[in-house]
Amino acid sequence: MPAKACDEHMTRVYDCWSVCVISFALNLVIMPKVRPQKKSRQHNEIQKQGIGFDKSLGQHILKNPLVITNMIEKASLRPTDTVLEVGPGTGNMTVKLLDKCKQVVVCEVDTRLVAELQKRVQSTSLQTKLKIIVGDVLKKELPFFDVCVANLPYQISSPFVFKLLLHRPFFRSAVLMFQKEFAQRLVAKPGDKMYCRLSVNTQLLSRVDVLMKVAKNNFRPPPKVESSVIRLEPINPPPNINFKEWDGLLRICFMRKNKTLSAQFKHNYVIEMLSHNYRIHCSLNNIAIEDNFDIKDMIQQILKDSDFDSKRARTMDIDHFLALLHAFNTNGIHFT
Repeated sequence: MPAKACDEHMTRVYDCWSVCVISFALNLVIMPKVRPQKKSRQHNEIQKQGIGFDKSLGQHILKNPLVITNMIEKASLRPTDTVLEVGPGTGNMTVKLLDKCKQVVVCEVDTRLVAELQKRVQSTSLQTKLKIIVGDVLKKELPFFDVCVANLPYQISSPFVFKLLLHRPFFRSAVLMFQKEFAQRLVAKPGDKMYCRLSVNTQLLSRVDVLMKVAKNNFRPPPKVESSVIRLEPINPPPNINFKEWDGLLRICFMRKNKTLSAQFKHNYVIEMLSHNYRIHCSLNNIAIEDNFDIKDMIQQILKDSDFDSKRARTMDIDHFLALLHAFNTNGIHFT
């Protein structure tokens, strides 16, 4: 091939190659590669199970089998036990409980999760051992049970604890999952930062211990808080007191737990409430009230005579509160 023809051929080849390179570059700019959207592990698990969990109902399902096993072991179940479980979710704990005891009674408010739980035990030997109560556990009457094991919705923690402790007949123990701060309040002692009315009431009616801490990644979906497992053992027989009277006293004392009791009992609405109750007490017992009677002075005198006027609720133990309640009731001052 002549040299001139060869040069023309090479020029055409080079021009074609240049056009291809430029076209490819334009495609990269104009039509970027579309990447498939990544799905989180949590999303994939929920899609796989076919259930969307409702955080407003406190639905954080405990998924770690080791935590579930530890909770069941701490409950010390017997083959003859009836177990109450609140908020069973998809039944990860329920199926293990059914293997350990005579009967499991579960209370679940979400009918979707009830259907999922029924599906898990359907056509198995465990089906006859499971009883399901559909509805809000706070509005239902608790059945007879020996042990309670539950991963509770955290928003019902406080009312459920007192519903449990006031339940009769007595149960043996309860192993419950709570938010870590709530569990700390249950076991707090006088002088602790977390010590409050909840601490006193719980420890009056039960022995309570923290068993273990549980990190948020053990749940699906993960909550925003850390958790703890506690064990409650009701004190049987319970203290021989009127619990409504007792709780009424504590409400006043813990309004401002760092203030002295003398200051707490000077609030106008406290004086009005106790004055109303005192007049009813006198009327029922035919006690005459003097014209110049001032209940505010009477209350301060009772506090001073019993050496409680300068005390603060945050430093008082159960015996202190019992003595204070006795001093008021003896003088006709009542809190209900």
